[in-house]
Amino acid sequence: MKKKLTISSLVLIVAAFACQKEIVNQVFFFKSPSYFPKPTYHFETNNITDAGFALGKKLFYDPLLSIDNSTSCGSCHTSTSAFTHNDHDLSHGLNGALTKRNSPPLMNLAWSSSFMWDGGIADLDLQPIAPITSQIEMGETMEHVVSKINKNPNYKPLIFKAFGTNTITGETLLKALSQFMLMCTSTEAKYDSVKRGQAKYTQVEQEGYNIFLAKCNACHNEPLFTDNSFRNTGLKTSILNDSGRYLITLDKRDLFSFKVPSLRNISYTPPYMHDGRFFSLADAIEHYNSQVVNMQTLDPLLKKEGSLGIRLSKDEKTKLIVFLKTLDDRVFVMNRKLGE
Repeated sequence: MKKKLTISSLVLIVAAFACQKEIVNQVFFFKSPSYFPKPTYHFETNNITDAGFALGKKLFYDPLLSIDNSTSCGSCHTSTSAFTHNDHDLSHGLNGALTKRNSPPLMNLAWSSSFMWDGGIADLDLQPIAPITSQIEMGETMEHVVSKINKNPNYKPLIFKAFGTNTITGETLLKALSQFMLMCTSTEAKYDSVKRGQAKYTQVEQEGYNIFLAKCNACHNEPLFTDNSFRNTGLKTSILNDSGRYLITLDKRDLFSFKVPSLRNISYTPPYMHDGRFFSLADAIEHYNSQVVNMQTLDPLLKKEGSLGIRLSKDEKTKLIVFLKTLDDRVFVMNRKLGE
């Protein structure tokens, strides 16, 4: 009888372990909410696996990707800030050098067809090349990064599990990074619970939502809260004189146009705008209310009926902020599987 109990216990333990293993394997299965649009990323060329995710995560947080082994992707994209930084306006690179722009958050990238503030990169698999090879940010070459990783014995088992070979290439390195970044999905804010019928807005949140739909949704389309377009929002030109998307297209109609950022996790991602000029959400909203600068390429939505900007009363601004905070996803920013 004792032997039977022992065997039964072993069976239960094995079954429990198998169940736990199944859950672990499912953690990194990419899921698109039913109310989201179809992802634009080409998953058929880069299927996400546990091993690929693990390799991508290690690479993302490894300063080995920089010339002096001091700076990782995670240096400017911290998980608790929705994968941006929030302690200074412009990104810092090698030896504290300043870039021209604020680090954009990395979330819900599977639904994006262009990357960077100016949209200069059209494929997520190619995006990491820009910071890795930037002389200000990480100062490396792809060839040297690949060489360093292949010489590091800690990577060999991870590479083999992910790609069935002991050596990494530039292509597989970039695909692994994409697998990690693709899993940085934010879909657990209160807004999402409301969309799924699991929660309801308070009266003030609902009023703020109505204000958002009337005055903000044209550019910040729900549920991603961006339309991925490029627009001149009437910011006063700074000493950096960043001409935005024009640097990519050389089309004067794109002067001072930047990608519309998502409003998801807005509380976790200050400072705001491409150059981080606004450190509070109230200041960013006030820009649209009273500080829009008229210029030839200003977005038409910001100069309707002879009036610049988006007029908001004090009460409307307060209620709008209350709604925007329903886009904060604490589950995402505190996810240990994504954090360093």
